[in-house]
Amino acid sequence: MSDTQDPYADLTISKGAVAEPGTSMVTKTGSWREFKPVIDHDACTGCGLCETFCPDAAVKQVTEDRRHEVDYDYCKGCGICANECPVDAIEMVAEVK
Repeated sequence: MSDTQDPYADLTISKGAVAEPGTSMVTKTGSWREFKPVIDHDACTGCGLCETFCPDAAVKQVTEDRRHEVDYDYCKGCGICANECPVDAIEMVAEVK
């Protein structure tokens, strides 16, 4: 993900213009997070709702057995993943900086 090119590097946007989606993959937003999601992999059922509802595509399935991980470079700490988890396998913990 870190080698993604910024599609808007040379773009000038006029007032009211609509740009293509996907800039969250070129803009690391995790540095201003106050809480971060931590997945309890023993409790996780692999349903994928955390990945489905993450607004920044920061939660990804990383193994064939449906294990998910959070890419903290892009996670804003909104807590949607923890809120949507049906088995409470995601805990929002204070970010230590």
